[in-house]
Amino acid sequence: MASDHRRPKEKICASCGRRFVCGPQDGRASCWCEDLPHALPFTGDDCACPDCARAQIERLAKAREEKLAGREGVALFWSGGKDGALALDRLAAGGRYRVAALVTSVVEGEDRVGMHGVRTELIRAQALRLGLPLRLMPIARDCPDSLYEKRLGECLEELRAEGVRTAAFGDIFLEDLRRWRDERLAKAGFLGLYPLWGQDTAALAREFVSRRFRAVLSCVDTRALDASFAGRELDEKLLRELPASADPCGERGEYHTLVYAGPIFPRPLRVRLGGAFARDGRFQYRDIVPA
Repeated sequence: MASDHRRPKEKICASCGRRFVCGPQDGRASCWCEDLPHALPFTGDDCACPDCARAQIERLAKAREEKLAGREGVALFWSGGKDGALALDRLAAGGRYRVAALVTSVVEGEDRVGMHGVRTELIRAQALRLGLPLRLMPIARDCPDSLYEKRLGECLEELRAEGVRTAAFGDIFLEDLRRWRDERLAKAGFLGLYPLWGQDTAALAREFVSRRFRAVLSCVDTRALDASFAGRELDEKLLRELPASADPCGERGEYHTLVYAGPIFPRPLRVRLGGAFARDGRFQYRDIVPA
C-alpha cells in the first residue's frame, strides 16, 4: 500500500522530452494522472507529460476495442475483491467474452459495498484503472430479497437494453447461491457465467498470491476468524495462519477483501489503512482509504 506522503517532482517526458510536474499540486491530494480514464503502467522514471499520456491512452483504448470486437459482452458483478479479480482475469484470458460493465451493489446512505464495507470511491478507482464502465446498484442495509430482486431486475433491464445478456460472478462452490442467481437471471432473459466454478479454493488462493495480486482484508466474520485478521494483507503468511475450519478463499463469508494491485491493473491503486469498526456484534471491519 502507498505511503501518505508525496511531493510534486519535476520530470522529463519519456516520449517528447518536455519538462512537467508529477505529483499533487494546486491544492490536489493526488497527481493529475490519477484522473485519467485508463491509467498507464508507469513505474517511476518513465512518466509521460499530460499530452503524451492522453495520446497513449487513446491509442491503447482503440487497440483494446479492436481486440475485443466480436466478443460476447458480459456484466461482471463486482465487489472489488479477490474472487471478482480472478474471474475478470479468466474472462479476459478466455478469448470469448469482453466485460461490458462492472456491477456493484452499494448500500444507500453509506456509500459502501454491502458486506465488504469498501468505500464506493475505491470501486470507482478500480474501474478507472481497469478502463471498464461501472454501474452502481443501490440497495438497503440488511436488504430484503424483494427489494434486492427489484433493483437487480432494473439493473438487468438496463444492461439488456445495451445488448448484454450474460452476467458473470466470482462464486466458487455455493450451490444454493448459484441456483438463486440463475433463477433471477432467467426471469430477465440472462444467463449466468461462473469462471471460477468448481475450482479448488486453496489452489485459487495460492494462485492469487503467487501471481502478485495484492489485497487487504476489509471485513472478517469473527465467528470464523479472529478480529485481528481485518486490515491484513492477503499473502502467504495469512493463508498459513487461517484456521483449518476456514475456507482459503473465504467462500463462506469468513473474510472479504479489496484488491488494489495485480496483473489486471496497469498500476496499483494508492490506498492506506484507516480506522477499525464493528457491526452487528459479529463483523470486524478495517477502513481502507485513498492515499
